[in-house]
Amino acid sequence: MTSWITVCDTCKRDGWLQGETDGEVLAELVEAAADGANSVRTRRLSCTMGCKRACNVTLQADGKLAYTLGEFEATQESAEAIVEYATKHALSESGQVPYREWPAGVKGHFVTRMAPLPEE
Repeated sequence: MTSWITVCDTCKRDGWLQGETDGEVLAELVEAAADGANSVRTRRLSCTMGCKRACNVTLQADGKLAYTLGEFEATQESAEAIVEYATKHALSESGQVPYREWPAGVKGHFVTRMAPLPEE
């Protein structure tokens, strides 16, 4: 099953001055890191309303737990950790990934966990 990474492309970390936002930079890095990944897709959203925790991403898949993660720096290391976790999320039946399997780069970044939407 495919897991989606939604990256807030309007996130600005403290100290941002002008030009490309931190969210745009992180989105580009995540998109590049996910290129060729069979079970992960990416998309952008302008404002996930988590400005105090910028940069933010959301991980979702049908019938699985969804997660919001924040306070990332727009770095290659962050992007790779996000994609690695999303790949494990995609492979998990429930969306829950055992803590021992979390990439170091996502630890301390979890903001919320949401139950899957009920099937009608």
